[in-house]
Amino acid sequence: MYPNQGRFGGYSQTSAAAFDEGLRQHMLRVYNYMGLGLVVTGLVAFIVGTTPALYVPIFSSPLKWVVMLAPLAFVFFFSFRIQTMSASTAQMTFWAFCAVMGLSLASVFLVFTGASIARTFFIAATMFGTTSLYGYVTKRDLSKFGSFLIMGLIGVVIASIVNIFLGSSALQFAISVIGIVVFVGLTAWDTQNIKEQYAENFDQESRQKLAVFGAFSLYLNFVNIFQLLLNFTGEREG
Repeated sequence: MYPNQGRFGGYSQTSAAAFDEGLRQHMLRVYNYMGLGLVVTGLVAFIVGTTPALYVPIFSSPLKWVVMLAPLAFVFFFSFRIQTMSASTAQMTFWAFCAVMGLSLASVFLVFTGASIARTFFIAATMFGTTSLYGYVTKRDLSKFGSFLIMGLIGVVIASIVNIFLGSSALQFAISVIGIVVFVGLTAWDTQNIKEQYAENFDQESRQKLAVFGAFSLYLNFVNIFQLLLNFTGEREG
């Protein structure tokens, strides 16, 4: 993995140290973007979800379907266009996505108590942090689990869309259990991928885009873990 291989197949300590420092800075940049994205989402969700003048026009009209489906449109757009975007455009798209996700998540403040939302957030953060750390430090190749996790993700998305119309509590319970397992696995897998995709010889523009897209992937995993956990730990408003 390290650059500047020596004549006997080894790596100089200087090159290895420089690569490790570059990788550390890259991962820190990824987590910073993700963290700021969650702050944007949380602020938008809280402001909209606690302001009747904002949430009533949205969630009492067909506009709620636009708000609910807009994040999915962003996911497809961002995933397919990231290669052709500039780093600055990728960042702007990421921040816009986080704000739109905040609009979508505003509804949790209408359904669940503030205390249970905060509690669930910390549980989700603990689960995410533990599995992401595992994905970063493990020597085990997690790529073989990738196809299984992607298939699980597709199944969860399809089942969730179907259940919007069915409204089955049993199906929702199954979706929540399977979904948490899938997104916890994706957190470790994505973290390892982000680490392995880093290359010291990337230019600044490429590293910036890689960091934004890495933050985007981890952000999605965290938000989905949080939403699915709410089905178990969330206390509904009286």
